[in-house]
Amino acid sequence: MFSQIKRDIAVVFDRDPAARSTLEIILMYPGFHAILFHRGAHWLHKRGLKFLARLISQFSRFLTGIEIHPGAVIGEGLFIDHGMGVVIGETCEIGDNVTLYQGVTLGGTGKEKGKRHPTIGNNVVVSSGAKVLGSITIGNNVKIGAGSVVLKDVPDNCTVVGVPGRVVKREGRRLGDPSLESQIDLQHNKLPDPVAEMILCMQKKIDRLEERIAQLEVWEDAESIQHAKQN
Repeated sequence: MFSQIKRDIAVVFDRDPAARSTLEIILMYPGFHAILFHRGAHWLHKRGLKFLARLISQFSRFLTGIEIHPGAVIGEGLFIDHGMGVVIGETCEIGDNVTLYQGVTLGGTGKEKGKRHPTIGNNVVVSSGAKVLGSITIGNNVKIGAGSVVLKDVPDNCTVVGVPGRVVKREGRRLGDPSLESQIDLQHNKLPDPVAEMILCMQKKIDRLEERIAQLEVWEDAESIQHAKQN
C-alpha cells in the first residue's frame, strides 16, 4: 500500500509543475485523495460489500468533486489534475499512466447491461471537458482534445478532437526515438483544428473561383468590344 502511495505522489510531481512538496500533495490534491478512496472502495466492491463501497465512493465525491464508481478498474499512474466534475463509470477500465483533466466523463450511453463504459489504454491524455461514452476502446498513446465527445473506438497513437470526436492525427509520435517511448505527451493545448483547416480550404477555393470569374468577365468585355467594332 505504501509503495502505491509513493508512486501516486511521484506521478503528481512528474506531471504537475505546481507541486512543491509531498505534504502539499497529501493534503491538497483532490485527485490524489480520490484515487486513495477508490482503492479502498474497489477492494470492498470485489468482496461483495457493494453498499459500503458505494458509501465510501460517495463520501469521496462529496470531499473531492470526483466520482469514481467502486467497480471501475484503474491501472498504475493515474493522474487526475484538479478533477472537479470528473466521472468514471462502473465498468470503466483505465490503463497505466493515464491523465484526466477536470470535467472529464468516462460514461455510458444508455441503460444497457454488462460492459457499458469505455476501456482506456496506456499513456492516454483526456483533456478538460471531454466525454468518452459507451463500451468503446481508446488505444495507447491517444490524446483527446478539450470538449470532445468520443463515441467510437480510437486506435493507438492518435489525436481526437471535435463533436463527435474525429481522429485528426495518427502515428504523430516519433516512435523510433527511444527517448519518447515512455514519455507521456501532456501538450493537449497543441492540437490540430479540423474546422479551421476546412474553413481555410474553403477560402482558398473561393479565392480561385473569384479569380476565374474575374478572368471570364475580362474575356467577356473584350469579346463585346470586338463585336461592337465589327458592327
